[in-house]
Amino acid sequence: MLKENIKILRKQKGLSQEELSIKLNVVRQTVSKWEQGLSVPDAEMLISISEVLDTPVSTLLGESIRIDNPNDLKVISEKLEIINLQLSKRKESKRKFWHCTFLSICLITIIVFIGIAVMGNAFLEWDYNKIEYAVIGVIIHSFVWIFVKVSPLIFIISIVGVCLTRKKE
Repeated sequence: MLKENIKILRKQKGLSQEELSIKLNVVRQTVSKWEQGLSVPDAEMLISISEVLDTPVSTLLGESIRIDNPNDLKVISEKLEIINLQLSKRKESKRKFWHCTFLSICLITIIVFIGIAVMGNAFLEWDYNKIEYAVIGVIIHSFVWIFVKVSPLIFIISIVGVCLTRKKE
């Protein structure tokens, strides 16, 4: 019982004989002898083993521990597959969102640039003696000036974003 329980619990914790022996400050051969039933640990060592394997001493000495059912592994793998699919869908939806955002920025930049080109500088011919025309003209002129300076950078960044977020096949 003890030999099987030590071996099963060690494997469930994902420890090798070497790793368990290091945690217990013994040589690997000692752990191997325990698992083969060639020797048994003393009372102090049983307490140390129970602490390292995070199980009560009574469990180590008691009835046999059942090995996880292979069907449990199948259930776990199916759950992991579902989680992976959900993460994949979430990643794809984020990619689509950013791709559409960058495409929209490109299109808006082009449309505004065409609008400015078509409109030309008609606002410069307004009668700026009227305060309403003066304020609106300054606002439009400021917008055009800033847009012409910043839009090439915005457009380039958007094109790079579109390229980086395109669907890779």
